[in-house]
Amino acid sequence: MKKFSLMLFLLLFVLVLPEHGHAAAANSKIYLDGKEITAGQKVPVENVNDTIMVPLRLISESLGYTVGWDQKSKTVTIEQQGKVIKLIVNQKTASVDDKTVQLTTAPVLRSDTTLVPIRFISEQFGLTVTWDNAKKIVYLITPGSSNENGSSDGNSGNGGSEVVPPVDPTKNLTMINGLSFSENRLSIAMEGNSTPKVSVMTGPDRLVIDFPNATFSDLFGTGQVLDPDLNGKLEVKDYPDVSGVRYSLYSSNPYTVRFVIDLNYPKNYNISVSGTDSKLVIIDLNAESTDDTSTQPGNDGKKLVVLDAGHGAKDSGAVGVTGKYEKNFNLAIVLKTAALLKKESNIDVVLTRSDDTFLELKDRAAMANNLKADLFISVHANSSASSAASGTETYYQREASKALAKVMHKYLVEATGLSDRGVRYGNFHVIRETKMPAVLLEVGYLSNKKDETLLFTEALQNKVAASIVSGIKEYLGIK
Repeated sequence: MKKFSLMLFLLLFVLVLPEHGHAAAANSKIYLDGKEITAGQKVPVENVNDTIMVPLRLISESLGYTVGWDQKSKTVTIEQQGKVIKLIVNQKTASVDDKTVQLTTAPVLRSDTTLVPIRFISEQFGLTVTWDNAKKIVYLITPGSSNENGSSDGNSGNGGSEVVPPVDPTKNLTMINGLSFSENRLSIAMEGNSTPKVSVMTGPDRLVIDFPNATFSDLFGTGQVLDPDLNGKLEVKDYPDVSGVRYSLYSSNPYTVRFVIDLNYPKNYNISVSGTDSKLVIIDLNAESTDDTSTQPGNDGKKLVVLDAGHGAKDSGAVGVTGKYEKNFNLAIVLKTAALLKKESNIDVVLTRSDDTFLELKDRAAMANNLKADLFISVHANSSASSAASGTETYYQREASKALAKVMHKYLVEATGLSDRGVRYGNFHVIRETKMPAVLLEVGYLSNKKDETLLFTEALQNKVAASIVSGIKEYLGIK
């Protein structure tokens, strides 16, 4: 509810901006209960017929609640803790818990983005909000928080009152002070205790180094270029292994600094950290083999299978004709499949998610790669603009995955009893970036009423789970 209410009160933030509020909004900050939530982010706002509108992407990606989109009817569904709001593009009526409400301005489409009226949504929920015009900061306080009764210490410009400033959110973060590249080594200077996490990526080849609980210090900007969004590049010359180094404040909630070494071909690496308070992290590309001393599932002779339930949390995936969410179907299938696989003595199983949580696509693929999994199976349900579309599909991206796709599809089609839409090539991130045989299963179409009804039955889900296990065992040669 906290994040949902935050979005609703962004209206108040925008309405108190001066006449050129669009530019001011792009340079402003938002604090929720003393923590900044907008560092490095742009908050595009548009005035449509004197109504402030914000993109659906802001709602779905920044505020973390369930948003559904029906392409055929152009309907946006927003749901949080039992409250359901439905808005239709170019229609000036909306539904709030099945009650019709008039809008001053209808939602509009801008390219692939839906802009929705923030005024209408803000009327449904509440927060305490204060605008500091001098600092261009909006302070949002949720009911019952420690800041709720914070004192005001006077008025700022244009009548906005200034609350007690929040605690500096960067106070306890690791500070990244600088970087350099020489002798085929990336050196990163920092102060703090962040432990770097390295991921090996393909398509294209690169090393990704994340520093959690870290940000750039003021010193960093004096030696390297940072754009207004805290992104930058380091030019690398005369090293044939590397085409360049990129860096960014990858996230501000939680704070994460990311470095990316763009490779011309796959390279092994070693990583070392020296120093106490001031530390030097070195990623050495001269290594003969990559350090990997961690104990991973599957190195006891068992085969390791990673099951991926597509979407999750703020990303609902497809929305069925009766409002059912794809993310819930995907998770149900994966949990049932995992339960069956755990009975197999020759197979270990790892889930990318086991509850209603959100993972980036890159993190799903990286998990399987880091675990050195033998197979990666991603479970989905499909959707189409045509309600007549029905059936089961299996996707592969790399030729090495095609044989697995054929085996999995054979069992899956038999289990669903739906139309056989075949084994297909698909350039999906999770089956492209994984290094082991990987497939993406589209079990049925939620946009088809018959498919949707079938997919959410216990009997069908049990059959699908059993079929996935059968396909895995046949491909791995396990009886």
